[in-house]
Amino acid sequence: MPTDLRLPPEEELVAFRRDLHAHPELAWQERRTTERIAARLEAAGIAVRRTEPTGLIAEVGGGPGGVGPVVVLRADIDALPLEDRGGDPWASTVPGVAHACGHDVHTTALLGAALALAELDAREPLPGRVRLLFQPAEEVMPGGALRLMEQGALEGVVRAYALHCDPTVDVGQVGLRVGPLTGAADALEVRLRGHGGHTSRPHLTQDLTFALGHLVTGLPGALSRRLDPRAGATLVWGLVQAGATHNVIPTEGRAAGTIRILDAGAWAEAERLVRELVPAVVAPYGVEAEVLYTRGVPPVVNHPEAVGVLADAVRDQLGPDGVVTTLQSLGGEDFGWYLDRVPGAMARLGTRTPDGRTYDLHQGDLRIDERAIGIGARLLADTAVQTLAIESVTKAPPSTGAPLSRP
Repeated sequence: MPTDLRLPPEEELVAFRRDLHAHPELAWQERRTTERIAARLEAAGIAVRRTEPTGLIAEVGGGPGGVGPVVVLRADIDALPLEDRGGDPWASTVPGVAHACGHDVHTTALLGAALALAELDAREPLPGRVRLLFQPAEEVMPGGALRLMEQGALEGVVRAYALHCDPTVDVGQVGLRVGPLTGAADALEVRLRGHGGHTSRPHLTQDLTFALGHLVTGLPGALSRRLDPRAGATLVWGLVQAGATHNVIPTEGRAAGTIRILDAGAWAEAERLVRELVPAVVAPYGVEAEVLYTRGVPPVVNHPEAVGVLADAVRDQLGPDGVVTTLQSLGGEDFGWYLDRVPGAMARLGTRTPDGRTYDLHQGDLRIDERAIGIGARLLADTAVQTLAIESVTKAPPSTGAPLSRP
């Protein structure tokens, strides 16, 4: 039976999302966003603890003793360094910053879920606690998840759930998958240095531009021959930079990109291989290579039981046609750090207007069908309620994590 959830009015949630969209903040700078969320939660009597330097953790349920299992619901709150090209009245007012990945939708859906759970808990106490993570800095590696985990985000937790907007799925549908949902993702920068000179005399230089070209084409190929092809490893450059004019061989250059891998085992080998291969690729040209490798995030691996609960919640809220199968993506997502510690799952929340345009994430013209906000809120809340009911009866010992104090 569907959970009796009573969300705030849809217009309130839409207005909240639009306010966030108009005032985006980059990773570790989400101070206004944090305070807006905290103010609304505290007004509803929900316990809130601000985390450092930004973000917050809130809790609903469990009573003063904090007895029972703890379930995590997580949303990411940061924006991207992109221009907003959506053209809406609520477009970004911050030059060069935009919510182009749907984090404003994730945040508002979790806020709606929190308010619905608090109202439900007042009517019928929940058999445990729902911990709400409003997490900063998902868009930077290795992600804000690690900082929240250091501050107790997973203490006593039995399950963790999250949503991510999917503009390829129609609103009213949710994509689910058992097993790996995303890929591992690392950041790579290689800096080359060498003796430059005139382009008429390359033999008297260490031709850095030529070496950089071989690095850009040769390293991805070499990496693909050293890792199992079934791991789906891919190195894609986003920045290649050297020189300032047509007739001067420069003394410095660099290339930067991301390495994305479907398999956790291959991910563990990637950094060592890159550090081995880079000097070998550029050695014939005599240049010096510096490798800056940032280990990013592991794959999000969805637990079968957690996906089953999500599927039940989707059918409760959207009917039998609400669940669709989704494929594994090479996109990185720091929710993988949580699922590396506790079982759980991430769902793909459909945000495309049926028969409408398919947008792409991380693009300044991203548009969201705002009906997805309420759907996401109901799905998160229903999933938490069902998980608490299952865990409190069959599996979970009393939580050892102390509850947050009530405001």
